[in-house]
Amino acid sequence: MFCDAGDVLISVKGVGKRYYLYEHPQDRLKDHLLWRFGKSYGREFWALREMSFDVRRGETIGIIGRNGSGKSTILQIIAGILKPTMGEVQINGRVAALLELGSGFNPEFTGRENVFLNGAILGISHEEMEKRFDEIVSFADIGDFIDQPVKLYSSGMFVRLAFAVTTSIDADVLLVDEALAVGDVFFRQKCYRRLEELRKRGVAIVLVSHAMMDVEQFCQRALLLDRGNVIFRGSSSEAVKRYYLIRQEERVKELDFEYTTETKIRKNDKFDIQNFHFSNEDFWPSSEAFFDLSQVAEVSNGWARCTGVALCNSKGESCRIFQQGEQASFFYEFEVLQDIEVPIGGLVIYNEKNVIIHGKSTLEYNTKVPSSVTCGSKFRLRQDISLELATGEYTFEIGLATIGAVDYDYRTDFVYQDLNSRITRVCHLPAAGSFSIIFPEKRESVQLLHHGLCNLSGDCKAYLI
Repeated sequence: MFCDAGDVLISVKGVGKRYYLYEHPQDRLKDHLLWRFGKSYGREFWALREMSFDVRRGETIGIIGRNGSGKSTILQIIAGILKPTMGEVQINGRVAALLELGSGFNPEFTGRENVFLNGAILGISHEEMEKRFDEIVSFADIGDFIDQPVKLYSSGMFVRLAFAVTTSIDADVLLVDEALAVGDVFFRQKCYRRLEELRKRGVAIVLVSHAMMDVEQFCQRALLLDRGNVIFRGSSSEAVKRYYLIRQEERVKELDFEYTTETKIRKNDKFDIQNFHFSNEDFWPSSEAFFDLSQVAEVSNGWARCTGVALCNSKGESCRIFQQGEQASFFYEFEVLQDIEVPIGGLVIYNEKNVIIHGKSTLEYNTKVPSSVTCGSKFRLRQDISLELATGEYTFEIGLATIGAVDYDYRTDFVYQDLNSRITRVCHLPAAGSFSIIFPEKRESVQLLHHGLCNLSGDCKAYLI
């Protein structure tokens, strides 16, 4: 059954998936035999509830959520592997799916045989797959293993071949479930280049992943699932920020901000707090430098809200267009609605393809910050950045987080992953504002400062012998 709208390739309407869970194995048999008499020996479990969304031609949408939220279930329903209990899925065109590792492969067959087997499963003739075979083998880059049984393959080799086959069949819809998490960095780069090519050709791509950076950078939109329900649909950046809030919910419930004796002393140390009070000597932009935040999405756990974001040039003037290499000053302010310990403020810059160009917080700067911020206070930050960037359009996000005072004191003893797990995200503006970079008016050498996205500091010397 196909969609009426030509641009909509996937239409999911009110889809739900129900399972029955049984306490004992024999209860399943009893349920199947006696359900006609109104007896039930199992309990309902809804993996998905009333899920609806569309994916258009050339669009990439991410589906994220914690384990067990229903991500793989909806992908299998779209692929036709599972039937929904309620609702319907309409597909316009051929579907290619890269789901579980090795799915669609016979472990006893060679790689070559599995290429043709997958082609047959997807409705492609043997002759057509013959024409594509050399290109598939070249992309997979597994050498002589193409003629070995795939049961001898490593997980990386499995994915290389499966991805090469799935993305070579000229499908209209491509479903990818965590498959890109396996493989070396060079293979992943090649995969994303291929996915970008497919998107430009009009393929609709649905990506399920726990790699939040991949979702932010590759997907225009994202769905956030929790316990089978869609709790957010919108920009991928905002969806990821909301995902992080869900992940920290259980940990936050365990946190009580009753300070230890050491922290109480620091909190009551007036000299410590007064060192951070804003004074008349500190510059703060005039009102025209501030962005209109009335329509800007804010992701918050309720502990703070953003009250201002401004962007200025090195003279302190409101500015949205900068020459390459100019300094920009980002100003942002949060009103704290609940007592927090050590505050962390930071900023991330994205290019027009939503690739993260730069991100830095008070932790990386090693900025001196107060040991606590009380309810009703306003926390202000100024971040000066030399915009050594390629010409083009950029957006930026700002955020506030917090970390316990004791953890902060021992921050240098933690590896990044451990320290990050101790940080509580408080308030984020995923799309706080935008600015443009243009060529400098005068240059001593050439107009172009550098190739690529960023200008990295360094030196170059030349010799003749």
